[in-house]
Amino acid sequence: MALKSSSQAAEGDAFALPWPIDLSGFADAWRITNFPVSFTISVAVAAASVLGTLALSSLAAYAIARNWDRRVFRWSFFYLLGAMFLPFPVVALPQIKLTALLGIDSPVGVTLLHIVFQLSFSVLLYTAYLRSIPMELEESARMDGATTWQIFRRIILPLLGPMNATVGIFAFLASWNDFMLPSLITSDPGLQTLPVLQNIFQSKFDTNYNVAFASYLMAMAPTVLVYLFSQRWVISGVTQGAVKA
Repeated sequence: MALKSSSQAAEGDAFALPWPIDLSGFADAWRITNFPVSFTISVAVAAASVLGTLALSSLAAYAIARNWDRRVFRWSFFYLLGAMFLPFPVVALPQIKLTALLGIDSPVGVTLLHIVFQLSFSVLLYTAYLRSIPMELEESARMDGATTWQIFRRIILPLLGPMNATVGIFAFLASWNDFMLPSLITSDPGLQTLPVLQNIFQSKFDTNYNVAFASYLMAMAPTVLVYLFSQRWVISGVTQGAVKA
C-alpha cells in the first residue's frame, strides 16, 4: 500500500501488487508529519528513556537483590511490583497536573514518566537475573579491597549485558510506540512524537491510504531494526534470568 499511488490505493484492492511503484506517499508523509523534527524528538525521548531505565533499574535491583534480608529493601521491591497493577487512567490526571506545575509538560516530562513507568518491570527482570550471579565473585573482590561501586561497575555491570539488552528493548518499544502519554503531557504541538502526529491520518487524511501506510512504515522501521540486532541478547537475558543458579 505504501508503494502505491493515490489512485491505486483508492481502487479498493488492498492486496494488489503496486505497479508502477510510486514513492510519492513517502514524500507526502515526510512533509505532512514534519518527519525530521518528529523523528528526532522520538529518538531523543526513546534514547533518554532507555538510558535512564537501564541506570536506575540496574542500581535499584542490585541494592534489592544484595540486601534482600533487610526489610526496607524487601518491601521496596514489593512496592515497585505493586505499581505494575496500577492502571494508567488512575494516575493520568495527576501526572498531567504535576508536569504542568513543574513546567515539564514537554518531551522532558514524557521521558521522565517513561523511565518511572518502566521501573517496576525492569527491576523485576534485573532482580531475577542478579540472583543467578554467584555471590563468590563479589566476595573475592571485597577481599581484594574493592568497594561496592567498583564491584558493580567492574564485575556486575559487564555480566548484565543480556539483561541490559532485554530491558533496553522493552523500554525502547514502550517509549517509541507510546501515544497516550505524549498526547496528554506535551502541550506544544510542534514537539510531539511520531505516534501522536500520525494520528492525523485517522481524521484529515483518512482516504490517503498510501500516505498513511508510508508514514506507518517509516515509524515502524527503527523498532524492527533495533529488535533484529538485539533479539539474541533479549532471548538470552530472559532465559538466564528465569532460573536461579
